[in-house]
Amino acid sequence: MITGSIGMLPSASIGASGPGLFEPIHGSAPDIAGQDKANPFATVLSAAMLLKYGLGEERAAERIEKAVLDTLNKGFRTADIYSAGTKLVGCKQIGEEILKSVESHIPAAV
Repeated sequence: MITGSIGMLPSASIGASGPGLFEPIHGSAPDIAGQDKANPFATVLSAAMLLKYGLGEERAAERIEKAVLDTLNKGFRTADIYSAGTKLVGCKQIGEEILKSVESHIPAAV
């Protein structure tokens, strides 16, 4: 698969006896710590994998996955996946945009 950035790759190590380990394939990026440059998509998608495969919460996982796609479709990008015509933002704003998308798709309470 051509991904464009390791910042886009979630992963899971799943065993028969437990929920497993869910994490992005990349490390903690200490070289850019505190600079608002990291790509949080793989971390967010790893959380979606935890919900789906570790906890059986498929609907919650789908909401997160759709929010990530929505954020990407709106053109928000961190530097590692930036291209002309998209919006270059930092890790914090990407997270805020994903959260906005998740919250906008919450069904109203009855």
